Amino acid sequence: MKTEVNPQDTVRAQAFNLWMTSPMPMVTLTKTFDVSMVLKQSHKRGIKFNAMLCWCIGKAASKMDEFYLLPEQGKLYRYDRLAINVIVINNKGGLNSCDIPYSDDLTQFCRDYMELTAKTIAECQSSFLEDAMVIGTSAMIQTELDSIVNQYTDKFCNPMVMWGKYRKGWFKTTLPISFQFHHVQMDGGHGAMFLEQLQKEISII
Repeated sequence: MKTEVNPQDTVRAQAFNLWMTSPMPMVTLTKTFDVSMVLKQSHKRGIKFNAMLCWCIGKAASKMDEFYLLPEQGKLYRYDRLAINVIVINNKGGLNSCDIPYSDDLTQFCRDYMELTAKTIAECQSSFLEDAMVIGTSAMIQTELDSIVNQYTDKFCNPMVMWGKYRKGWFKTTLPISFQFHHVQMDGGHGAMFLEQLQKEISII
């Protein structure tokens, strides 16, 4: 469910006053992750690496109150659930968006991931969950990337998590991940805490 709230009644009141009208309110942080466990479990369970990584992103975000507030068109909204957006290549070679509802149950999330992305690919139609706070993702696995900075626009204020191809080493597999967020939604410290929590979820999956 999506509910408009008075920014002045929230802990983000000062941030709203400072950053809501900023022409460039987005912040980008980049951290290199040890994703060895995700890769191992992906092979063991027969689940796509990106699906498991998306679940870890949702799991980490679900533990932070900041992810349930989002500025949109000069207003502030509170959500009671999260979703992960993925970009897929459809059967015609074009791109479509697909929102996956987040679930604490990894099996359920991955089942939804496979079913919804398959439908999007086949029908060549984007699907959106308007009543969920959506965390965008973009996986550019064609090459290894050190960092990604997305477009800065007030047309899309949702947080975005982006990565390229993972890097296999002798003892571990690493992946630089970029996290972009609106400064009204959270501060840099919150963003850093999210990245730390994400590494924890990745390590214990």
